[in-house]
Amino acid sequence: MATLYFHIPFCKRICTYCDFYKVGAVALIPRVVEVMHRELDQRHNYLSDKRLTSIYFGGGTPSLLSAEQIEGLIAHARQLFDCSAVEEITLEANPDDLTEEYINQLRATSINRISLGIQSFDDRVLQFMNRRHSAEEAVECVARLRSAGYDNISIDIIFGVAGFGDGWLEETLKRAISLGVEHISAYHLTVEENTRLGLLTRRGEYTPVDEERSEMEYLMVERMLAEAGYEHYEVSNYALEGRRARHNSAYWQGVEYLGIGPGAHSFSGDNRTWCVSTAKEYGDGDIRLEGETLTDVDHLNEYVMTSLRRAEGIDLGFVAEHYGADEVERIVASAKGWVEAGVVQHRGNQLLIPTTKFMMSDAVIESIFA
Repeated sequence: MATLYFHIPFCKRICTYCDFYKVGAVALIPRVVEVMHRELDQRHNYLSDKRLTSIYFGGGTPSLLSAEQIEGLIAHARQLFDCSAVEEITLEANPDDLTEEYINQLRATSINRISLGIQSFDDRVLQFMNRRHSAEEAVECVARLRSAGYDNISIDIIFGVAGFGDGWLEETLKRAISLGVEHISAYHLTVEENTRLGLLTRRGEYTPVDEERSEMEYLMVERMLAEAGYEHYEVSNYALEGRRARHNSAYWQGVEYLGIGPGAHSFSGDNRTWCVSTAKEYGDGDIRLEGETLTDVDHLNEYVMTSLRRAEGIDLGFVAEHYGADEVERIVASAKGWVEAGVVQHRGNQLLIPTTKFMMSDAVIESIFA
């Protein structure tokens, strides 16, 4: 099985914190979409397994595409791949793009899951992030999606934002829970160098929250979403029963994927590639790819990283089968200090980080890498 990803790198407004590849030149969209069809034809054989389980439109702002452009790419994929097992086709969207008219047009496409970039239900925080919508517009957007029949909605929220007092995150979580969406992704704000937020930080105009505040807010997210019935199944992801994100879960399980578009990444077992063309170059037909071949050590380290970010953790039996008993011994020995500290649990053939300790996952993972 494999997955297909379309990267739509266009934004009407650049968020303060965003470090993904994106451009504001929305006039390039028709040309880029045309070349995405061409790349799809040229690269569909990159996947050794032509059976897709999910299709995902990410960005950027995929909701800047017309419904016809979206369905055209999906229809093209159906010609090249076996899509009989595809149950999830996701569109990332900004709330202000999802007018009643546009949602009705989307309902005529194959899109059956919407991922909304809401980030906060506090207008002050949204303005700081340079978002295009208000908190009320986000709430109204979810209501419109429900009225149109969408029953698989995910929303993004961000915590760890300094300067807005103690109550804003709790209120954001309460409003998110009240919407009853099927999936919530909660990310800690990260200061990336090549962003507006990075500039503000270097100027001394923004000071990131400290570790104590980060942990307090993380545990608030963990507690409130768990009490509301959301399963914390990956570091940043929570789902109602049976509503885990199939596409993202495939990434974490090492499934092959093909990425189409400027800035998109692909993975085919032993090979990883990424498109380094700018949107303008890509729109001119210049599809430039770079790549790398993964070693056994790369594969093992990726397995360690993705496994320890998930609630299930590392399957030591899998490690023994694919990498040998010596690697199992090394991993268990490397994790011993974390186990004694209560950060990692060792249960038979399972080595996992309890969800309340996920904030420590990066440090644990680094210490266990081969």
